[in-house]
Amino acid sequence: MAAIYFISDIHLGLQDEGEERRKLEGLRRLFAALREGDSLYMLGDVFDYWMEFRQVIPKGFTGFFCLLLELSNRGVRVTYLPGNHDFYLGSFFDRELGVRTIDTVDGPLSFEFEGRRFIVAHGDGLGEGDGGYKFFARFVRNRFNLGLLTGFHPDLAVGLMKWLSRLSRTHKPQSRVMETDRLLEYALSLERQQEFDYFLCGHNHSGGKKELRRKGAYYVNLGSWIEGGTPYGVFEHGVFQLKES
Repeated sequence: MAAIYFISDIHLGLQDEGEERRKLEGLRRLFAALREGDSLYMLGDVFDYWMEFRQVIPKGFTGFFCLLLELSNRGVRVTYLPGNHDFYLGSFFDRELGVRTIDTVDGPLSFEFEGRRFIVAHGDGLGEGDGGYKFFARFVRNRFNLGLLTGFHPDLAVGLMKWLSRLSRTHKPQSRVMETDRLLEYALSLERQQEFDYFLCGHNHSGGKKELRRKGAYYVNLGSWIEGGTPYGVFEHGVFQLKES
C-alpha cells in the first residue's frame, strides 16, 4: 500500500559544508525509501533562503534538485508548501522538477488519505498574536516587492534574501515553549471548527506528537534538521509515526 511522508525545516544553505552534506545524505536515504505511488509533503523552510528569478536558478542546491527530480520521475507525488524562509516558490519546482507547489496564504492545506483527514501547514502566522511577524510576512510576500526584488542583480537579491532570513530567525521568539503552545492552541481551536485526524506543521523546531481533545486527533510537529537529526513523519498501514532517516 502507498505511504505518505512529511518533512519540514531542513534549512538547506544555513550551515557549514559538513552539516549540509549530512542533511543531503539524510534526504538521499529518505527519498530512496519512497516507492511509486507514495507521496511526500514538504512543509516549508526546506531552504534557509530562496529567491527565484525569471532566468536564473541560485547555485548551491543542485544535489537536492537532482534528488527531487529523480523522486518525481519514479512516480512519487511531491507537494511543497512555503515557509517563512522559502515563502516565494515561483514556477521552477512545478515546471522543471515535477513538484507541486501550494500557496497557503489563505490558510493550511487539507486533504484525505486512506480515510484519514490531514491538515498541513508550515506554521508561521497561524493563530493569535505575533502581529509583527504577520506584518513582516505581508510586506515581504507582496507581489510588487517581489517584482522589485527579482529585478535586482541575482547576487544582490540573494544577499538580501540571506539578510531577510537572518531577520526572520532573529524575530522568532526565543521561547520554544511559547511557539509550541501557540501552534498547539491553533490546532485545538481548529478542532472545535472541523474534524480531522492529524494537524501537521513545523516552524518552531520542536518535534513531537500530542493527542488533542477528540480521541484519535493529533497535533504533530515535524521538528528540524539543523540540530543533528533527520526527522520525518510517515503515515503507512493506518499508522502515523515520527522517525529519523
